[in-house]
Amino acid sequence: MTTGPVTPPMPTASATVPADQPTPVGWRGRVRSRLAPRAARTRIIGWVLLMVLMALAVVTLVTWQLLVRATDDRMDVALRAEVGEFRRIIEGDVDPRSGEPFASVADVLQTMITYNLARPNEKFLGYVDGGYRFQSRIEAPVLLSEDAAFTALVGSVEETTWGRYASGAGEVRYLAVPVTLEGDPSRGVAVVAYFADQERQAADDTATLMLGVGAVTLLLAAAGAWVVAGRVLAPVRAVAGTAQGITETDLSGRIRVDDRPPDELTDLAVAVNAMLDRVESGVAAQRRFLDDAGHELRTPITIVRGHLDVLDPTDPDDVRQTVALVDDELERMNRIVSELLLLARAEQPEFVRPQPVDVAELTTEVLGKVRRLGDRDWQLAGTARADLLLDPQRLTQALVALADNAVRYTEPGDRVVVGSRLTGGELLVWVEDTGPGIAEADQARVFERFARGSSGARRGDGAGLGLSIVRAIAAAHGGRVELDSRPGEGATFTLVLPARPAPPRDADTDASDPLATLPPAAVEGGAR
Repeated sequence: MTTGPVTPPMPTASATVPADQPTPVGWRGRVRSRLAPRAARTRIIGWVLLMVLMALAVVTLVTWQLLVRATDDRMDVALRAEVGEFRRIIEGDVDPRSGEPFASVADVLQTMITYNLARPNEKFLGYVDGGYRFQSRIEAPVLLSEDAAFTALVGSVEETTWGRYASGAGEVRYLAVPVTLEGDPSRGVAVVAYFADQERQAADDTATLMLGVGAVTLLLAAAGAWVVAGRVLAPVRAVAGTAQGITETDLSGRIRVDDRPPDELTDLAVAVNAMLDRVESGVAAQRRFLDDAGHELRTPITIVRGHLDVLDPTDPDDVRQTVALVDDELERMNRIVSELLLLARAEQPEFVRPQPVDVAELTTEVLGKVRRLGDRDWQLAGTARADLLLDPQRLTQALVALADNAVRYTEPGDRVVVGSRLTGGELLVWVEDTGPGIAEADQARVFERFARGSSGARRGDGAGLGLSIVRAIAAAHGGRVELDSRPGEGATFTLVLPARPAPPRDADTDASDPLATLPPAAVEGGAR
């Protein structure tokens, strides 16, 4: 009996490059590195081939087993059919050749074998008194009539017997039927035998063909897996290449994802790009802070050092004036550092802490606070009556900075207007003054760090960071700052913030507790 299909071994990958050898360069080196067992592409192909190989082996084995079982069932059905045919001949008790009753058991056996056409790999044999007498004319792989062991096995059976016999040509499935005839003391046996291994050859050929086709399929699957794995791992290689190209001075490298299908690896590339954006932004903020601090702090330090170098310790007036100047410069340095730190924190997520805010009440409170900044005609243009999610401290800080800027560019008695209103899903909060205005060429620049307008007389010695802080506060709220100004007609700075309605307040909240409306983080960490 033939054995099942033999599973071909999976092709092995090439050997790895020793760690002490330099990495190969050029296209040959790249191919060798990608074919190394440690390479993800090689491992993917190896697993794909292993799964295809296992699936091929299982399908081939199951198909072969089903075909063999179907062949065996067909042989069993054929054997039972021949038995039925034998019985009909015996029960007829008439020789179809002469129309006369059978004269002997030998005549019955001869008639059975003559009038039954043997199929391929099927053999009819007749035995009388334990000895061979007749067989069908179909050629057979071996002559069972000359096999003494088979003759001894079936030649003298006394009841219908089904069995298997290992012949020189493989397994033989047989059915032996005893034959007797009244008036004849001889005992005969009619045997139907199938050469099972030859009958199953079609199943073996099918399994062999499946293995051949499977081998070709395996090669095609390997080629397809190589191409697909290359395309799938392209973002990973891009991530590695981009990461290798990132240096301390160049963080601009990004992974191209425009032509990639939306999948997990594309999401990985997008996430890495976003991470690089955050890293670059953080590094840029640090560099900007260092540059700004170094630039602005150099001047007061130089001034202090210059006056100390020429200080006359014996002159009380000179000492008093120098101490006053040093104290003033140190105060200015402290203010510059504080504002720079504030701008650095503005790029952090926790810079603003939104909470329910009554905008009308906040606008009125801010106007009351800024009245002390200078002798101006302070006016309230209007208030937005709404409860919105805002950071009241940061919004107050921005409005105070705008009001302070208006005071610096106006004269005593000039009008300064504060107001707020809702429009189109946005909250507008503005500070308007009647100062000299800002030239159109300076309007984009005034929001930059340490920038100052070129028109009008400026009072005070600010560092030029106030409008930068205002813009940072607006951006942290998801909004922006707009400037409307023409020389000689004053300026209007407007905070345009998204109007996000506050959730209904809990009736049980104690309104007298100033900490009740603050988030837990603000209560635990304290106000900034």
